Amino acid sequence: MGLFKILFPKRARRHDDGRERTVPVEGLLAPGETTPVRVRRNPRARRISVRVDAADGAIALTVPWHTPVEEGIGFARRQRDWLRRRLAAVPARVEFADGTSFAFCGQTLTVRHAGRGATRREDAILHVGGAGEFVARRVRDWLKREARTLLGEKSRLLAARIGRSVKAVRISDPRTRWGSASADGTLAFSWRLVLAPPDVLDYVVAHEVAHLAHMNHGPRFWALVGELAGDYAPARAWLSENGAKLLRHG
Repeated sequence: MGLFKILFPKRARRHDDGRERTVPVEGLLAPGETTPVRVRRNPRARRISVRVDAADGAIALTVPWHTPVEEGIGFARRQRDWLRRRLAAVPARVEFADGTSFAFCGQTLTVRHAGRGATRREDAILHVGGAGEFVARRVRDWLKREARTLLGEKSRLLAARIGRSVKAVRISDPRTRWGSASADGTLAFSWRLVLAPPDVLDYVVAHEVAHLAHMNHGPRFWALVGELAGDYAPARAWLSENGAKLLRHG
């Protein structure tokens, strides 16, 4: 295969059940260089797609169920220049460690490893106890708790304004969306929204609450988002431009 060589693990050849697996590919980005590619078969996919995961900078390839993986890799190779540009644009990672500063609901917090005690905020300082190797996890846990409280309160307040109720608010860490709404009234949000400016968080909450009335993106839906969030165009633009940075925290 010359400079373009696919190395398939033997086990992956025998068991291709649709689960994501990592395939080392030689010559994808540069001659003589091996690049790991996350490959996933998707029975609902109608075409091959490739993207750069903003959360970890990995190349992710999706292929339809009956499409040979080799064909998908060939497609990725033809996107070499695009992949290089996307990889170069991946923001630097922000590790939650002693001395790290990060945005939180429009303010700046700085992590201080306290050695012992529960995680607590004191003005602009976030004191984190426990062993040093667990600082990042404890910061994430604190942020998730804060996100659950804040997003829950805001969601229920906006829902009440339009005569709707929220069944539950779930917090998770999705890679491809900031929020979602179910027909039963369950709303889900990324905890990383607390790292964004307050108007961005408010826009996402308004977006999902509006889905309680309109499970589509039609004119009436967007009109309701405007009623709940005001001029949301700047918030949408901010997310489009800076959303990848939020995924690089932690």
